[in-house]
Amino acid sequence: MTGTSTRAKVAVLISGRGSNMQALAAHAGAAYRIVVVASDKPEAPGLDWAVQAGLPTFALSPKGIGKQAYESALDAALRAAGAEWIALAGYMRLLSDEFVARWRGRIVNIHPSLLPKYKGLDTHARAIAAGDAEAGCSVHLVTEELDGGKVLGQARVPILPGDTPDALAARVLAEEHRLYPAVLADMVRR
Repeated sequence: MTGTSTRAKVAVLISGRGSNMQALAAHAGAAYRIVVVASDKPEAPGLDWAVQAGLPTFALSPKGIGKQAYESALDAALRAAGAEWIALAGYMRLLSDEFVARWRGRIVNIHPSLLPKYKGLDTHARAIAAGDAEAGCSVHLVTEELDGGKVLGQARVPILPGDTPDALAARVLAEEHRLYPAVLADMVRR
């Protein structure tokens, strides 16, 4: 069935330009629809894109209110939008164990490495420095452990001679835009 009522309702969380959010939106279809784009940075450029695309948005900075109040407001906004799933798409804030527990098994993330390698930041520089032959990206379930949840899908990208972190990042990002919508669609159909 492809009716609106059968599509999973997804909230997308961003902190920046939202290129993965745009890829998710471009591929939304029979499996899912985006019901809200939320950000911890009210000035995030991706929010402007979401508004222009007609997607509902929620923006709130945790500065001055604290993590608990921020996450409580975020949770309320996601539930008010009817979200059933959360897709982290360049969302650069660590979620508390309590938040993750409330949404257990329904939060996915795209990470720019071949997990379990290179959890956290600076993944491309770390892969190049290690002399790896390839890098890539992983979509995984979010758990309380940083980048430690079950890997749902990966895409591999060769590391070329003379590669810089920025050049590698650009090639990996292209794969992220292909991989993330496909894995999300598959995940919400289960």
